[in-house]
Amino acid sequence: MLELWMIFIIISVIAALVEIFAPTLFSINFAIAGIITAIIAVFWGNFYTLMIIFLALSLISIIFIKPILVRYLKSKTSSADFSSEYIGKIVKSIEPISTTKGAITIYDERWEARIKEGCEEIPTGCDVKIISNDSLVLYVEKV
Repeated sequence: MLELWMIFIIISVIAALVEIFAPTLFSINFAIAGIITAIIAVFWGNFYTLMIIFLALSLISIIFIKPILVRYLKSKTSSADFSSEYIGKIVKSIEPISTTKGAITIYDERWEARIKEGCEEIPTGCDVKIISNDSLVLYVEKV
C-alpha cells in the first residue's frame, strides 16, 4: 500500500509533467504544494488533514508564487528581446528596400527589410539604420 507521502509525490510529479508539456505556470503550483505536503506527511497527518494542507498550499502558491514567477520570466525575456540587440544598428542593404520588399545583412545573415510609408526607396549598398521590427521584418531608414 502507498504511504501518504508517496501519494503527494506522485501528485507533484504529475503536476510537473503537465507543466512541462503545457507551460502555463499553473500546474507548477500543485507540484510545489505536493512536495511540501509530502514532507509534512512523512512526520504527521491523516489523509483528510493533508488534503486540506495541500489545497491551502496550492491556493497560497497560486496567489503569491505565480505572480513572482511571471514577473521573473517577463523580465528575463524582455532583457533578451529582439529589439535590444538589433534596433539602432547601422547595416548595409543588399537589395533595394521599399515598403514591400528588400533585404539587409546583419552578422552575415540575410534579413527582410522595409521602409515606412512616405520614405524614399533605398538602393543596394547603402548604410541603413534599423529603427523597428515587426516579427522578422526589420524597418530601416537611410543614414
